[in-house]
Amino acid sequence: MGIQKRLVGSYFVVICLTVLILEIILNVSVRYYYFHNIEETLMNQAELSASFFQQYFGDQDLEEQSDRLLKGFASHSDAQVQIINVEGRLLQDSNGLQGDLTMTEYIDVQAAIKGQPGSWKGADPNTEEAIYAVSYPLQANGNIVGGVRFITSLTETIHTVKQITVLLIGVGIIVIGIVTLLGLLLSWTITRSIKDLKQAADQMTEGDFSIRVHKRYQDELGSLADTLNMMASRISKSEQLKNDFIASVSHELRTPLTSIKGWAITLKASEVSNQPLFYDGLDIIESESDRLTNMVDELLDFSKLDNGRIAVHFTSVDLTELLQHIGRQLTPRATRQGISLDVKIEEHLPVIQADENRVKQVMINLIDNSLKFTGSSGRIFITAHTVPGKVVISVEDTGSGIAETDLENVRQKFYKGDQQALGSGLGLSISEQIIKLHHGELRISSTLGKGTIVQFDLPIE
Repeated sequence: MGIQKRLVGSYFVVICLTVLILEIILNVSVRYYYFHNIEETLMNQAELSASFFQQYFGDQDLEEQSDRLLKGFASHSDAQVQIINVEGRLLQDSNGLQGDLTMTEYIDVQAAIKGQPGSWKGADPNTEEAIYAVSYPLQANGNIVGGVRFITSLTETIHTVKQITVLLIGVGIIVIGIVTLLGLLLSWTITRSIKDLKQAADQMTEGDFSIRVHKRYQDELGSLADTLNMMASRISKSEQLKNDFIASVSHELRTPLTSIKGWAITLKASEVSNQPLFYDGLDIIESESDRLTNMVDELLDFSKLDNGRIAVHFTSVDLTELLQHIGRQLTPRATRQGISLDVKIEEHLPVIQADENRVKQVMINLIDNSLKFTGSSGRIFITAHTVPGKVVISVEDTGSGIAETDLENVRQKFYKGDQQALGSGLGLSISEQIIKLHHGELRISSTLGKGTIVQFDLPIE
């Protein structure tokens, strides 16, 4: 069963139960109101009549005065009035019923001749009409001498109650109809958004991430649509980065492999006596092999980071010695490129707990990026200083810089601002993850055409 049917069915059941309960309460209340009012009216009239008898006719014989009493009682009421003696025999009736009838079969009369007011609802024995009767005792000198009985027809009252009942039922049906229509409309607005989401999700499962969900309302489903659209956008972007990465890696792998193969063929075909050519070929093969090794290492590191399997081994690290060693290691390359590489380290840097190999990997990666994008006569500065609770290490260059549009993306995996640049596009992403594993933070600031500053901090424990 679909969501719309379940929603409408639930609304319908709840509204039907609510309307049914209200109908029962209202109908019971209406019946009670009308019949109780009739009872109260008749009882008040009977009580006044009994009080009048006791005050003005208490010392006279009830049977002798019954005619006068009947006229007096009936003149102030539209109801049928009866005078009954203490034995329950009918003395007078305003509708002309003959006397000497025994009335003790009625429970209200039985109560009155025993000294208590009573009421009775039933059918008139002659006309079968629904009637309501109340009886009140007549007292004289503290003794019960008879009773006065007021009777009224319930035909009009029952007819009125039925009309009100029909009206209430009609209103209830209209309410159920209106609420059902509103339920259909509401469920349609909900299921329409859900159908949009489902259709978009189905297309995404087929690999079409260009689809976007139309946001119909500012509600939870609208937020879900925004989330799904954002997810599709990010997946599309990741897919594009992945494709670019595959193309870039394919190119990066093909270039050194072609060079290695070419030089291997050249060396094989050349004379062994040609020593300069032989050693140049070996140097190029070694260089290209290192390049392939570095690329494979990056891919392995990324795979481990992506699966949460990379581990850092903390040991005591002398940052001063480590940074100076890295400077000495990369200075020859910088010199060959005509770049000045300066290491400026604050005196007495503290010994920290870190994974020395991983910190070295980060530094070499950052300096390598600076060397790639800094032209001859450029400068690279490696600095380190302490701030409360941590050591801040910076790599600053005077290279080409990073465009503002690329600055937000350079730390994403596979991203390369310059698609022609060497490398896999994973270096910064891996470096940032390594720094996070050290509970630090990596920051990048750059001005296009002026250079880039990359900073990261390591906590002092």
